[in-house]
Amino acid sequence: MKNTMKKLTALFIAAAMILSMAACGNSGSKTSGGKTYKIGLCNFVDDASLNQICDNIQAQLKSLGTANNVTFEVTYQNCNADSNVLQQIISDFITAKVDLMIGVATPVAMAMQAATEDNQIPVVFAAVSDPVGAGLVDSLEAPGANITGSSDYLDTNAVMNLIFAADPDAKNIGLLYDIGQDASAAPIAAAKEYLDAKGVSYKEYTGTNVSEVELAADSIITDHMDAVFTPTDNTIMTAELSIYEKLAAARIPHYTGADSFALNGAFVGYGVDYAELGVKTADMVKGILVDGNDPKSTAVLTFDNGTATINEETCALIGFDYAEIENAFKPYCIKIQPITTANSFDELED
Repeated sequence: MKNTMKKLTALFIAAAMILSMAACGNSGSKTSGGKTYKIGLCNFVDDASLNQICDNIQAQLKSLGTANNVTFEVTYQNCNADSNVLQQIISDFITAKVDLMIGVATPVAMAMQAATEDNQIPVVFAAVSDPVGAGLVDSLEAPGANITGSSDYLDTNAVMNLIFAADPDAKNIGLLYDIGQDASAAPIAAAKEYLDAKGVSYKEYTGTNVSEVELAADSIITDHMDAVFTPTDNTIMTAELSIYEKLAAARIPHYTGADSFALNGAFVGYGVDYAELGVKTADMVKGILVDGNDPKSTAVLTFDNGTATINEETCALIGFDYAEIENAFKPYCIKIQPITTANSFDELED
C-alpha cells in the first residue's frame, strides 16, 4: 500500500510540473531569460533615414534585453505610406496584445495615438518633427497622455544660412515638399518667413508621389531656381533618387532636412543623427516597460541639430569645390561630413 501511495504521489508531482511548464510556455510572459515584452514597431515608408532608425531601435532593444535579463519581442511592419495598411497593422498589434507600440514618422504616430485612446497601450514615436503642432503631446516636457517619443525637429533657419553661405547672390529659392505631410508645414512656414525678411523671392513646388515630384523638379529647372529647400518630407525623400541627377545637371543645389536625402543624391542633408535617435528611442521603450516610467511625464527627446552631410559627387556635378563649401558651412554646423550616392546606408558599409 505504501509503495502504491508513493507511486501515486510521484505521478501527481510529475503531472503538476508538466502543467506548470506548459502554463509558462503558453503565457508568453516568460522566457528562460526572464520576462518577455511584446512590441509592435511600424515604419511609415521605405526611407533610408527611417530604416536606419528602425534598425537601430531593434539592435538597441536586443542589447538592452540581454543587459536587463528580459526579451523585447519586436514585430516589425512597414505600411509604405498606405493609410489602410497602417490601420490594419495597428489593429493587428492590438489583437496581439502588444505591451507597447513604436510609430516611426508623424502619420504612424498619429494613427497609433487615435487607436490607443481607449486601451491606453503605451506609444513611443520616433522622428516626429513637430509633436506639439501635430497634437501628439501637450508639451515636449510633459506629453500628458500615453504617448511620448523622439523628435527630429529641423532648424530651418540654419539650412537657409547654408544656402546663402554657398551662394550669397541667390535670388530665387524653390520650396519642394508634399503639402499633405504634416511634418513639412512648420519648416516651410519658417523658410518663407526667413526669405521674406531677407527680401529673397521663392516659389512653392509640391508633389504627393514620385511622378508628381519629378514634374515639380522639371518646373524648378524651367524656372531657373538658384537653390531648392526640402524639410524632412518623406514623400520627397522617396523620390530623391529620381530627381537628384536632373537638378545637379541644371546646377541647382538641393538642401534637405536629413542625411538620407544626401545619401540618395541631394547636395546637402542637414539635421540630427538618425542612428543616435534610434538608439535613444529604444532606451525610452526600455524605460517605460522595464523601469516603469510613465509616458505622460516622460519628456520628448530632442537632439543637437547641426550635422551637414554633403554629397561629394553631387557637389562636383553642380560645380562647387568641396573644400570651399566645407569652409563656408563651418560657422553654421556642429559637424560636416561627406557622403557618396547610394540606395541605403548598408551599401556604404558594404
